[in-house]
Amino acid sequence: MIDKLPMPDMPAGRLFIFGLGYTSLRLAARLRAFGWQVGGTTRGADKAASLRAAGIDAVAFDREQPLDATILDDVTHILSSVPPDEAGDPVLDRHGPDIAARAAGLRWVGYLSTTGVYGDAGGGWVDETSPLAAAGPRGRRRVAAEAGWLDLHRGAGVPVHLFRLPGIYGPGRSAIDNMRAGTARRVDKPGQVFCRIHVDDIGGALLASMARPQPGTACNVVDDEPAPAAQVVEHAARLLGMEPPKLEPFDPAAMSAMAASFYADNRRVRNDRLKQVLGYHLLYPTYREGLAAQLAAETIGIGPVTGG
Repeated sequence: MIDKLPMPDMPAGRLFIFGLGYTSLRLAARLRAFGWQVGGTTRGADKAASLRAAGIDAVAFDREQPLDATILDDVTHILSSVPPDEAGDPVLDRHGPDIAARAAGLRWVGYLSTTGVYGDAGGGWVDETSPLAAAGPRGRRRVAAEAGWLDLHRGAGVPVHLFRLPGIYGPGRSAIDNMRAGTARRVDKPGQVFCRIHVDDIGGALLASMARPQPGTACNVVDDEPAPAAQVVEHAARLLGMEPPKLEPFDPAAMSAMAASFYADNRRVRNDRLKQVLGYHLLYPTYREGLAAQLAAETIGIGPVTGG
């Protein structure tokens, strides 16, 4: 199914991905189907070995284990999905100068950030011109990482693009999967909404940007309908013919600190730039189309592309 997804008209290249995970591995599969060479990093040697066996030139990388910089020679495109840690962005800290030194040969560089950089908007709308008002430590680290990547563009001419992502779902990581696993919850916090995006629409947006680079810009990659998480779970249950979990009141004490933190911010994120400037047409405009497509793919025996 991956090789049946739309592919813009552009010459094949060589992509290096810092952080071969769920999203980036699906993108890698699409590109490899069209003759691209793909390499990248993982956090562990075992996973790197399994990816090499599958045809992806993977190596282990973390802050304490930097790469031999020659691995970036002849790379035409770079994507980083590695989040910042408390010390900063590991990719920039260890390989920012190496990337800058190769700016002339790079057609495109992408950094996967988060819509969390906008902070809380009280349920209101934000877009790429909105202030970056992240209040929590994770969000503030993302704001700093974005600034670091843009510095590579301004200072060295690296063709950097920022992509701000909301919650990601898709095969293996959706409300359908949570319902089947018995882990789905329907939490009621009046007025709270979340934005989301299907994993293959992230890949599509990145491909659209590669085909029409606009260095130094940010783009929200979100679908058309912010919605309460409980509503999505209820829809997944209906598709499966299952009884949805009972609605429970929002209670931070009954959640992990990480889960509760997601309810601290409430915003609706616009995707006008994605559609009008990148010219990207969403495969799954809402969670309804995305969940229906997952079930349809399962019916014909297509499973998820694996990745961490």
